[in-house]
Amino acid sequence: MNLTAVYAVLVVAIVFEVLGTSAMQAAQHFSRLLPTVMMVACYAVAFYFLSWSLRYVPVGIAYAIWSGLGIVLISLVGYFAFGQKLDLAAVCGLGLIIAGVVVLNLFSKSTFH
Repeated sequence: MNLTAVYAVLVVAIVFEVLGTSAMQAAQHFSRLLPTVMMVACYAVAFYFLSWSLRYVPVGIAYAIWSGLGIVLISLVGYFAFGQKLDLAAVCGLGLIIAGVVVLNLFSKSTFH
């Protein structure tokens, strides 16, 4: 499988993880049925695609990309969809996470096997 396809599968996992986390916020402690069902379904899809990508990407690298980009994306969803504010320290921290993911992908020889 080529590198683009492997990372596309990982991106699908990230998108569904972000959707699941967004649904978790909307589920309000599992008191709302539809968001709760959506959360469970999205996490199931996210973990399926994450596990599929582990055939080609080492677990530490895949999880770093999955969690790092997930944190950044869910922070943006929280800001735009839920009105949650980010201070300067949070923005700087998110920038460092993005930088870490970029360094892993551009400079590490362990990202793809």
